[in-house]
Amino acid sequence: MNDFLTQALELFPYTQTLRRDFHMHPELGFNEIRTGGIVAKELEALGLEVTKGVGKTGVVGLLEGAKPGPTLLIRFDMDALPIVEETGAEYASLNTGVMHACGHDGHTAVGLTVAKMLNARRDELAGTVKFVFQPAEETLGEEGLGGAEMMIRDGVLDAPKPDYALSLHLWNEKPLGWLGVAGGPVMAGADEFRVRLIGKGGHGAIPQSTIDPIVAAAHLVTALQSIVARNVGPMETAVVTVATVHAGTAFNVIPPDAELRGTIRTFDPGVREKTVRRFEEITRGVAAAMGCQVDMEVKRVTPAVINDAEAATRVQEAARAVLPESNLDMSGFVTMGAEDMAYMLERVPGCYFFVGSANAAKGLDYGHHHPKFDVDEDALPRAAALMAAAAVNFLK
Repeated sequence: MNDFLTQALELFPYTQTLRRDFHMHPELGFNEIRTGGIVAKELEALGLEVTKGVGKTGVVGLLEGAKPGPTLLIRFDMDALPIVEETGAEYASLNTGVMHACGHDGHTAVGLTVAKMLNARRDELAGTVKFVFQPAEETLGEEGLGGAEMMIRDGVLDAPKPDYALSLHLWNEKPLGWLGVAGGPVMAGADEFRVRLIGKGGHGAIPQSTIDPIVAAAHLVTALQSIVARNVGPMETAVVTVATVHAGTAFNVIPPDAELRGTIRTFDPGVREKTVRRFEEITRGVAAAMGCQVDMEVKRVTPAVINDAEAATRVQEAARAVLPESNLDMSGFVTMGAEDMAYMLERVPGCYFFVGSANAAKGLDYGHHHPKFDVDEDALPRAAALMAAAAVNFLK
C-alpha cells in the first residue's frame, strides 16, 4: 500500500500545477466552463469514457477495471466562492471577486491525480470507477438545486448505478497529518430560512401610530435562541443562526417591514423536525404578539452527511496502510458545516472523509471561506494516496 503514497509524491508536480492553475482561474457554481474543460481533457487523455454537461457543468469519467465487480463513485467538487482573495500568493485569483476559499481547487487536482493513479492499476481493479467532478457545491441554481441534485437529476447515479461512493475534503480546521474517517453523521444537514415581518411604517417620532417590524425582529431574534436552549435536548445538536437583518432606509422613519435570513443546522431528522416546528411556532407567535403579519419560508438546502459504517471501516483500513504515521481520528469527528454530497450518500452507501491541510508555522491556517484561506500543498499527495488506496480496497 505504500506504493500509493510513493506514486502520489511522484505525481505531486502534476497535482500542484493543476491546483494552482485552478486557484488562479476560479469559477462560481454552474460556471465552471474552463475548469470542467480541463478536467474532461485530462480524463480523455487517459482513455476514460467522458461525459460532459452533467448537472450543467459537471464532468463524469468511467474507468473500467480488467475484471467485473462493483461500481465505485468518487466525487470531487470544482466551484469557487464570491470572495475577494487576500492571500498575496503568487497563484492568487485572477478573477476579481472570485476565489477558491474552500479547497475545491485542491479537490479537483486530487481527483485528476487519483484518475492517473487508478488508470495505471486498471489491470488490478475488479469493477468500475465513476469519477464525478461536480459543479456548484457552494451555491444553488435557478431551479433552487445545487450541483449534486442537478447531477442526480441528470442520471449520475444511473448507468452504471454506483454500489459505493467516496468523497473527501481538505480540512483547514485540522493540521497536516490529521485524518478524519468515521461512520455515522459527519456533517450537518442545512436549512435556509427567510422571514418577512410586515408591520406599518411611519414617523420615527410618532411610534404609537405604527406597527414597528424592527422591534418585532429584535424580539424574534432573542426568542429563537430558546429553541436550542430549551427545546433541543442537551445530548442532541442543533444550531439556529439569524445571519442577516434588513430593514429601514432613514434614521427617522419606521419601515413597513423587516426581513431576517439565516440557517438551521442539525444531524438527526427528528431533531430537525422539532427545531423547524418550533422555529415556525415561535416566529408566528412573536409576530402576532407584536401586531405584525409574517411571510415565512424554511427550505432544506441539504441533509446531513451520514457515512456507512462498513464503508468508513474500509477507508480506515486504507489510511492505516498507506499513511501509518497519521493521526487517524475515528472517534466520530463532526462539523456543523454542510455538504451536498449528502444527497448522493442518501442513495448510495459510502464515506466522506477529511484530510488535515493547515500549517500554522507557514501561516496556512485560515478557516474555510476566509479571504486568506490557503492549504499546505503537502496535503495534496496524502489525499490522493488515501483516496486511491481506498478505491482499490473497494475494488480488489
